[in-house]
Amino acid sequence: MTGLAQRVTRLAPSPTGALHLGNARTFLVNWLLARQRGWRIVLRIEDIDGPRVKRGADELAIEDLRWLGIDWDDGPVYQSHRMQIYDGAIRSLIERGHAYACVCTRREAQLAASAPHAEDGSAPYPGTCRGRFQSVEEARRASDGREPTIRFRVPDETVAFDDEFAGHVRYEAEKQLGDFVIRKADGTPAYQLAVVVDDAAQGVSDVVRGDDLLDSTPRQMLLYRALGLGERIPKYIHLPLVVGPDGKRLAKRHGDTRLSTYRQRGVSPERVVALLAKWSGLGDIDRVTPRDLLGRFSLETVSRARITMTPADDAWLAEAAHA
Repeated sequence: MTGLAQRVTRLAPSPTGALHLGNARTFLVNWLLARQRGWRIVLRIEDIDGPRVKRGADELAIEDLRWLGIDWDDGPVYQSHRMQIYDGAIRSLIERGHAYACVCTRREAQLAASAPHAEDGSAPYPGTCRGRFQSVEEARRASDGREPTIRFRVPDETVAFDDEFAGHVRYEAEKQLGDFVIRKADGTPAYQLAVVVDDAAQGVSDVVRGDDLLDSTPRQMLLYRALGLGERIPKYIHLPLVVGPDGKRLAKRHGDTRLSTYRQRGVSPERVVALLAKWSGLGDIDRVTPRDLLGRFSLETVSRARITMTPADDAWLAEAAHA
């Protein structure tokens, strides 16, 4: 093949629970952009979140995507099969002075920090263990054998990027992000590290995800650079989330919005996709497939405000099941 390399995106469900309508809307937009723009799609199962991973949730996510009519070109690739690769990246960062061992518990880290940072009330870690230990082994001994976490040493600089949807974004890294965890105390890699290693290895050039991950982007950009992969930083598109009537991210408290539940209730995939299309700026449609939307979808029509799922939306889907 001659010319420029094909661009690549990924669908990356996490099997910590079943896919719900909010996940599906992001995946649909990602798929539409990929098929419109000729990107290759990798399916990646992000299954390293320890005890939160639910048995069978990966297979269910694959079934749900197929049921909706969303396909992919490569995969599924499982993060749990790549642990040695993440460990190698973490060792490299420690050896080059970009990461260090931290013995602070989560509570200690929160108490040491000052200003609230995120929706969950967390705050940037102030670097309590920076320069405290000469090695991971020394940190382990200092905490009576307890395994330390590994934190990335965030530089005092501004990280800026142009998001195709969110526009120009800037973060003061040290002040707004703080030194973040790249390996947990249980030895598993943290999301930020694993995602960068995998995106770089899989040639991911375009990332489409919810705007709840907007502040993950500067963290990941810093990791790319520290790993010597700065030329592989993807382009980003962060979409407004689907939320419940209370304005919070769609979750169990808003009722059962799992795709598998709608399947069991007899709702057709075309009806579900029609609701997702409405949430993506395509107006009222009764039934539609993802492929039917390829000639109609435009990122420019997507609302810049978060989408609220209402009881009327659920009723609309239920109505179709009994029609």
